Amino acid sequence: MARNPDEAQIGATVRHQSDDGLSPFRAIAESVSAEGGDLVERVSALIDQAQSFAAAQVNATLTLRNWYIGRMIDVAVLHEDRAGHDQEVVASLGRQLTARYGRGFERANLYRMVQFSQAFPDVELVASLGRQVSWTHFKTLLPVSSPEARAFYVKETIERRLGVRDLRRAIERKAFERREIADSQIPEGSAVPLDAFRDPMLLDMLGLADTFLERDLEAALRRDMESFLLEVGRGWAFVERQKRMTFDGDDYYLDLLFYSRPLRRLIAVELKVGKFKPSYQGQMNFYLKWLDRHERQSDENPPIGLILCTAASRDQIELLEMHKDGIVVAEYWTALPPKAELEAKIREIYREAQERLARRQLAAGGDDDSDE
Repeated sequence: MARNPDEAQIGATVRHQSDDGLSPFRAIAESVSAEGGDLVERVSALIDQAQSFAAAQVNATLTLRNWYIGRMIDVAVLHEDRAGHDQEVVASLGRQLTARYGRGFERANLYRMVQFSQAFPDVELVASLGRQVSWTHFKTLLPVSSPEARAFYVKETIERRLGVRDLRRAIERKAFERREIADSQIPEGSAVPLDAFRDPMLLDMLGLADTFLERDLEAALRRDMESFLLEVGRGWAFVERQKRMTFDGDDYYLDLLFYSRPLRRLIAVELKVGKFKPSYQGQMNFYLKWLDRHERQSDENPPIGLILCTAASRDQIELLEMHKDGIVVAEYWTALPPKAELEAKIREIYREAQERLARRQLAAGGDDDSDE
């Protein structure tokens, strides 16, 4: 069965394991034996890894079982004309299964299994994901209606090893939509890679007062660097604050310098209190050129810059075409509105981003037609 794009994206993330029951266990034993050292520690390591492997296998089996139950109910009950009695049939099935096997097969759970089989129709993909994504993770993903968003959160769960609580938090804080909003200012062929940032960034965990200075924001980020790194994305490492750059006898200071292992490049971050100003572009461009000349290693990609502001005109940012210089602008919010208001605000920004992207694509198509 051909996979749709979101399934292909997930599949590329999954490490496919051999169906040979001996091969994974042999790999565990060989890796432990190769470490050498105390026999007790090596045997203990073997036991620990074998238990982890067994738990993964149990989860994969549980996940596949639930998928097949959901598919059987979907085909045998919901797809057939039951004259509106499908709920009664599923409820009766739930009571009989609960009497036979105990909890876990109530009507609500059976409907979740149906949702699961519908949301992830490729059973081979489910079999692969089940080794790394728990059934509880899958249940958390069911309210996510967009296939692209589900693929994003599955990928995040695997790559960042998100627990269920962290996954739920990412969904509630609209991580997918904020990633898409940030990507909307990065056209194809840009110096800035896709999927690198989120916009807006939610920094409510810093506990800042209603009014604050740039140095207050920087100090708060240093105090709670772990939460900030969780917000910005996978593989960021803090390098330095107030990075000094000397040029023609004058000293210049970058607020924060990070390194991204997945991107293999330095990331310069400037913190601004207030609305974005076009003059910030020149300042960041100078920092990036200095870092490229004096700090970039031969095996690294060119550095990129992130300007964080409390407000920004995204139309103005698009006009400046800062992506060509490797610069991205994102808003940051230090206080979050109630959940419904947050969802509405992110949804509106996301809609506007999609409209800007559509206009850009339409304009590019018009340019192609004129060239012909």
